[in-house]
Amino acid sequence: MSERETIFLMHNNQASLTSIAQTIGRATSTVSRELSRNRSAYSPSVAQERYETQKSHCGRRSLLSDHQLLQLIRHLFLDLQWSPEEIAARLKLETSSFQISYTTIYRGIYSGLFDQKLSSRGTRGVIRKLRHHGKSRHKKGYEERRGKIPISHTLQERPESANKRTQIGHWELDTVAGKTGRSCVVTMVDRCSRYLIMHKAAKKNSASVTTTIRRLLKDLPPEHLGTITPDRGKEFAKHHQLTEEFGIEFYFPNPHAPWQRGSNENTNGLIREYLPRNQDMDPISDTVILEFVDRLNKRPRKCLNWKTPYEIYHNQKLHLI
Repeated sequence: MSERETIFLMHNNQASLTSIAQTIGRATSTVSRELSRNRSAYSPSVAQERYETQKSHCGRRSLLSDHQLLQLIRHLFLDLQWSPEEIAARLKLETSSFQISYTTIYRGIYSGLFDQKLSSRGTRGVIRKLRHHGKSRHKKGYEERRGKIPISHTLQERPESANKRTQIGHWELDTVAGKTGRSCVVTMVDRCSRYLIMHKAAKKNSASVTTTIRRLLKDLPPEHLGTITPDRGKEFAKHHQLTEEFGIEFYFPNPHAPWQRGSNENTNGLIREYLPRNQDMDPISDTVILEFVDRLNKRPRKCLNWKTPYEIYHNQKLHLI
């Protein structure tokens, strides 16, 4: 603005373009264009306002300014709990007319573009919907206090087809707890396809959990009864009963090594989006549980080249968008 005021004063005093340019440290052609753009009586304020208006129209138009794309991402992120990376990659996989990077989606989330009316002061809007936000972890030196159970096989004895994830039917097993003393859900995840099967157990004890696992195994075809890798919780103490009944062997990971059952731990994290910690699961019906399972099995995964567990497990192609 100060340069435009200098141009105004010197131009009114009949100074040459060269002397004006030398005074403000600009090229003579720059001063000439500035005066040509404002042919009527030159006004610094009018010239500055015109410059700011034209500058606001410069640059690339934001992809998220497209209402249709914005609503699609809002639905996938808020209603189906897809991550920004899952959304961007699936759009590319299905050769959608919309193409957007997950970084752009993250920027939209953090800028408040997807926020609805805030329910209380201090909330951070839909940033809270991002999966790992505020996730608690065990502190260094944490010790497992659950009781010991008999171990039939160690992880080192597990077949190579299970270790290398080359065959469907090798499962990882765990429970997702609700309110203390109430129901929990038993989750089984296929190591090859990441396909999830899940049912509610009346209590988180060995009797109820064993009954629920039996129910899950009865629904599986014989060719998908390979191995089971559970954690070392007391709720799996009666695993030998299931081995005798179904002929399926249990292989236990090392103590304090949840990464050895990474697929199950990751899936349990996704389940927490639907069943938060300390939620009473007693009122939740089996129909609602199965709806959660269907959503997760039809959610694209990076480790599957953005295909879904359902597509891998059933060898079918879906159109999700």
